[in-house]
Amino acid sequence: MDHLLFFSFKSVMNSKSAFLLIVVAVSTTAMVHGHPAASTPAARFWEQALSGTPMPEVLADFVQKGMDLSPLVEHYSAQPSIGMCTLFNTICDARTVAETGIFFHEAELHPGSTMTLYFPAEAETAILPHDIAGKVPFENLSDVLSTFHISPGSAEAAQVEDTLRKCQQPPIAGEIKACTMSLESTVKAAMEMLGTTIQQGGGGGDVWAATSTLPRGGLLPHREYIVQEVTKLEGTGYVACHKVPFPYAVFHCHIAHTGYIGYKVTLHGRGDNEGPVVSLLAFCHFDTSHWNPAHPAFQILKTHPGASTSVCHFMSYGNLAFIKKARTA
Repeated sequence: MDHLLFFSFKSVMNSKSAFLLIVVAVSTTAMVHGHPAASTPAARFWEQALSGTPMPEVLADFVQKGMDLSPLVEHYSAQPSIGMCTLFNTICDARTVAETGIFFHEAELHPGSTMTLYFPAEAETAILPHDIAGKVPFENLSDVLSTFHISPGSAEAAQVEDTLRKCQQPPIAGEIKACTMSLESTVKAAMEMLGTTIQQGGGGGDVWAATSTLPRGGLLPHREYIVQEVTKLEGTGYVACHKVPFPYAVFHCHIAHTGYIGYKVTLHGRGDNEGPVVSLLAFCHFDTSHWNPAHPAFQILKTHPGASTSVCHFMSYGNLAFIKKARTA
């Protein structure tokens, strides 16, 4: 069974302590492309479903962490998640979000443009193996807090509750969404939204995936950056999957069938020829008529729902996009 929000969770564990014993080890001697996670079931599934798209290193890191450690033996702490603030129906503190520079106008996307950016470090939460992801709580707040030893009323509990609320909210008009709890279910959900499936013996190359390339942990130091190159993400559809705050990796995936375009943007630090150089995914939305009127982007960019001005944003650490390739003659 795919591990999506849209099923009724029934615990198959005899006890919470049983899950404490589920700590899977993987041999680090089996190395492909320099990363031990390449030998995992998740990586093999990725290669089958997305042939021709290497698994991004950030995802391989999260997968390996899920093989090495149980989330129950690690303390979950609340950390910033600016990616959550790009969801259509979200409310975030506009002043805090403005400091990151994650929202911008499409007119800024040209070589030589200067952008002030700051992405705070984000949690490196583990992507659980597919079989284990189906055995841990997700939908019920009390079960999640109890299982992961999170104190009710804490900042961590508030983050978990906010994630559950956003996952359970209905999609806005023209949007399809799902929250997924494993890499396999994330890929399957994205491909279903794009109207394709994994073919027997391989993915067929209809869909490819990409992430922003950021330092490990996602910290992008506060400074001015110069746009070096802007490349359009060529395709007939895009699914954005945002990693949301939770004790283990949960992705909020969604697609709007019209009114947006994707880019890959390469930037380097102003006045520093040695870097940092980053490559960020960006999306510009032209139809915001059904977005939350209190969305921080409207205040930051001085616009409003349904305005002719587009709303653009970068994709932060650990977020990914699935793109359906345009058919060639």
